[in-house]
Amino acid sequence: MNPGTLQSYLWGDSMAGTDKRKQSLYFPEDMLNEIQLEANRQDRSLSWIVQQAWKIARGEILRFPSVNDVLSGVSREDEREERDRSV
Repeated sequence: MNPGTLQSYLWGDSMAGTDKRKQSLYFPEDMLNEIQLEANRQDRSLSWIVQQAWKIARGEILRFPSVNDVLSGVSREDEREERDRSV
């Protein structure tokens, strides 16, 4: 599976003007094709689709332990208990 590339321009307004950043993101080709199909279906940009997906998934992703937590064996019991209460 060859990775596809999604190049996005992220725009943000700041007091000093417009913050323009370019970032290359790499996706498996089949995932990129699926994102493109959805962008076409919604008549939206690839960037918009990925931004919306991040907004939806952000809370769940923040629950993942960090690599440092896994490597150091730090217990995340308090986070697990909180996650179990919310389910």
